[in-house]
Amino acid sequence: MLVEKKKKRGAAIPQASLADIAFLLLIFFLVTTTMDTDKGIHMVLPERGGEVKINPQNIAKILVNEAGLILFDGKQVEDGELRELLSTRLKERGYDADGNPKLIVSIKTDRETSYERYINVLDAVKGSGATKISIAEPDKE
Repeated sequence: MLVEKKKKRGAAIPQASLADIAFLLLIFFLVTTTMDTDKGIHMVLPERGGEVKINPQNIAKILVNEAGLILFDGKQVEDGELRELLSTRLKERGYDADGNPKLIVSIKTDRETSYERYINVLDAVKGSGATKISIAEPDKE
């Protein structure tokens, strides 16, 4: 009598659909992962329109030079002083009929001013209570 030999079956993982599974997992994680996005500087920009004449006394000019020094109406000040001076000036200028402060703060930087320094000055201005802020474009060289 002949004894049949049993063929040994090897365990194998099918590899044909492995790439499909990898792509499905990749898509799943891309879709379900949330990314942190920078909120940026929250500012409300005005509507496009005509020009409005403003009394020069209602404009506080701030210049940040390339060395990071702050000039407030032509006088050099520090961050803490800037906040105090602006707060005082806001109280002096008062409010218009709509309850908005009359003072407009104009910030102008040099092209070489560091972004971090610019943001620090902007934070000091916002910390003083100013709501009308004009960001002027640096002079072109």
